[in-house]
Amino acid sequence: MIRPATLRRLRHIQLILLRHGLNELIDIDQLSGPLRLLLRLGGGGSNPIPQELPRGVRIRGALEDLGPIFVKFGQTLSTRRDLLPDDIAEELVKLQDRVPPFPGNEARAVVEHALGKPVAELFAEFDETPLASASVAQVHTATLHSGEAVVVKVLRPGVEARIQTDLGLLFELARLADRFWRGAKRLRPVEVVAEFEKTILDELDLVREAANAAEIRRRFEGSEMLYIPKVYFDYTRTEVMVMERISGIPIGDVEQLKREGVDLKILAERGVEIFFTQVLRDSLFHADMHPGNIFATRDARYIAVDFGIVGSISQEDKHYIAENFRAFFNRDYRRVAEMHIESGWIPKDTRVVEFEAAIRAVCEPIFNKPLKEISYGHLLLRLFQVARRFDMEVQPQLVLLQKTLLNIEGLGRDLYPDLDLWQTAKPFLERWFKDELGPVSSLNKLRTQLPQWAQHWPDMPMLAHRALSDAANGKLNVNFHSRELAALHRDLQRHQRGTLLSVTGGSLLISGAVLLASGSAAILGAISAVLGTLLLTGAWLISAWR
Repeated sequence: MIRPATLRRLRHIQLILLRHGLNELIDIDQLSGPLRLLLRLGGGGSNPIPQELPRGVRIRGALEDLGPIFVKFGQTLSTRRDLLPDDIAEELVKLQDRVPPFPGNEARAVVEHALGKPVAELFAEFDETPLASASVAQVHTATLHSGEAVVVKVLRPGVEARIQTDLGLLFELARLADRFWRGAKRLRPVEVVAEFEKTILDELDLVREAANAAEIRRRFEGSEMLYIPKVYFDYTRTEVMVMERISGIPIGDVEQLKREGVDLKILAERGVEIFFTQVLRDSLFHADMHPGNIFATRDARYIAVDFGIVGSISQEDKHYIAENFRAFFNRDYRRVAEMHIESGWIPKDTRVVEFEAAIRAVCEPIFNKPLKEISYGHLLLRLFQVARRFDMEVQPQLVLLQKTLLNIEGLGRDLYPDLDLWQTAKPFLERWFKDELGPVSSLNKLRTQLPQWAQHWPDMPMLAHRALSDAANGKLNVNFHSRELAALHRDLQRHQRGTLLSVTGGSLLISGAVLLASGSAAILGAISAVLGTLLLTGAWLISAWR
């Protein structure tokens, strides 16, 4: 049963689409009966947008009216110009830092409430006109009394309640998909929405964002590839964050980058290296790398801001991803197929040869080609077809990583279309494997673990003596537990129960039939027949349950 609040929100979405002349995006005939009836009620909403406005303008306006989650969706789409018509892509780019702002006096009030002092005491200057405005927060320039130029990030008032409402809608839609859509098991929509919920709610805590920025700044201290502005924690709270003010060229303004003489080839290659460094070296990466959050200097150095969405991956996932990339770059499709099966991403009974052939058919045509010659729309379509054919499951914990990789590829395409993504990434991966798994790395790990081992060395002679003494006296017990053996034991028990019930039931059924046929002890024969039937049914149920 669809909740009333969900129906109201769906109706609100429909009215906004109607208002912007985008009602053709909803195919009402494909919806369930109650939902179809609800969406057919009423007209096109109030204050309709003039239909002569370009469709890109109307789509951007609708996303802005629908709220932060939908703006985030538009921001993600804006990085994939190869998948969108030019007119729509140009408009969606404006969502990256040109979302309509909220009043400056409201921002001032939020700052004063969060920091507990008047703005005049906190800053020598505070500009109420926002420098940039995004879906969750907006930024104002200011100057500290000590003279440092800073930016003040302020959360939109009431944004959390709006996001919670839309998250509820997304969960409802995901549950409906789980119930009524065959492909839901593979795509795991509820888990994906749960991962998105965690990500976007984290973005509402600016203290967390400040800590993310400080950590990545520490890891890239002195780097010639990436600069992260300094955070002023004394002026940072959940609703407010103060950072060093930086100046740079917006990464999306390719013409200005060219006018300033920036080497776009080096810039594109460094973007790829930064991504792999964050993922493989640090297991922590900037996961919102759309052009509104990235700037560049004349010496091809990146400046990154807005760390509200930061991804992390486990050591196990990191090695799996690296192995996949290395096998892919070496065209070892057999290894790629084997790792997908070993990881459980596709069913264990999948034929490796078939999956290997499917991967080769998708990937081989794009090797040794620059980005400008690769149709990623066609590539993604083929990948989805392969995933569907082999029942490949979505991995929710890696959704952010996949999104970030798409952002990086989109930036590289805009900056330097001749970039060979594979040849740029492959040497870095090979160096990482050498550093991570080579003899020097093993020696360093051994050196790191030696102090821990040294703590237990004094106990080793006594433990060895006790084990040998117990073995000599027959007191040594070895406890071994295996999930597979435990499951096998349970299966054998069920088989034994089923067999016993079948034999007993069959015997009672036969004896009952004999007694009934002979006409003697009719009551006893009937009881035996009934008991036999019940026991045979029990045996069948045990077999079916197994």
